[in-house]
Amino acid sequence: DKKDEDKIVIVDEFTGRLMPDRTWRDGLHQAIEAKEQIKVNPPKATFARISFQRFFRLYRHLGGMTGTAWEGRGEMWQIYRRPTVVIPTNKKCIRKHAKDRVFATQEAKWNAIVEEIKREHATGRPILVGTRSVDTSEFLSQRLEALGLEHQVLNAVRHAEEARIVAAAGAEGKITVATNMAGRGTDIKLGKGIAEKGGLCVISAEHNESGRVDRQLFGRAGRQGDPGSAITFASLDDELLKRHAPRWVRAVVRRLRLRGEELTSPLARRIFKAAQKRAHKMSLRQRKSVLRSDDWLDEFLGFAGRED
Repeated sequence: DKKDEDKIVIVDEFTGRLMPDRTWRDGLHQAIEAKEQIKVNPPKATFARISFQRFFRLYRHLGGMTGTAWEGRGEMWQIYRRPTVVIPTNKKCIRKHAKDRVFATQEAKWNAIVEEIKREHATGRPILVGTRSVDTSEFLSQRLEALGLEHQVLNAVRHAEEARIVAAAGAEGKITVATNMAGRGTDIKLGKGIAEKGGLCVISAEHNESGRVDRQLFGRAGRQGDPGSAITFASLDDELLKRHAPRWVRAVVRRLRLRGEELTSPLARRIFKAAQKRAHKMSLRQRKSVLRSDDWLDEFLGFAGRED
């Protein structure tokens, strides 16, 4: 984008979204501007802060719609006093969801992902690969480029082309590599004859901390009754396990590493669910802590103007 030239723009690590209005604090942004030898802008002053919970509760009428809200219905009621209802899909979902494939190492996982892409690409099916971060999307792109597999990468570098890339991701033989959150809001329409070949193939290169984000990626296939498939590849070296695995999981991981490159035990799949559950609880505790602070501010620091 021309307006972002000669500027330091923060990129969200996981979504690949540009955040042009955000800056780092405590002089870090200015230090990077000086390092890159561009104009150093004065730091922004913060006059007030507000949490998302407090901001949304200022509205008299509040509502929303998402395909992954049901598991968060308790939190929606506790914080916003809004019930969650399920609206049936327009057409029955016939997407096929394969069992997760778990590997002992990152290298074994990436080799398997590339082989899966080659196998599905040979059938003519379009492929959408979801990665957890911008770095991994670029890493996979390099692997595919080395094999001569033509593909599109959707992250901050190709931000302006996002809708066009995603809209064309359902064409025959298309390979699209994207951060998991990229491209939402744009339908992926299947090209001619793709439905007969099995529809869009969605490959997740790693579990996210939230199962909701995983399901948002899987939901790109099999829309409006179309055929499609989804599969997740994971490794015992993935960031999710490093950051959120419970203690008993870490002991299990050490034993599983000795069993070979690909792990077929159901236990190998369950440890990722355990890590996601722990990550969700931690995130929920943080949001509830913010909510308690908001309630304290309302109770003890709220005031009203003088009434005559």
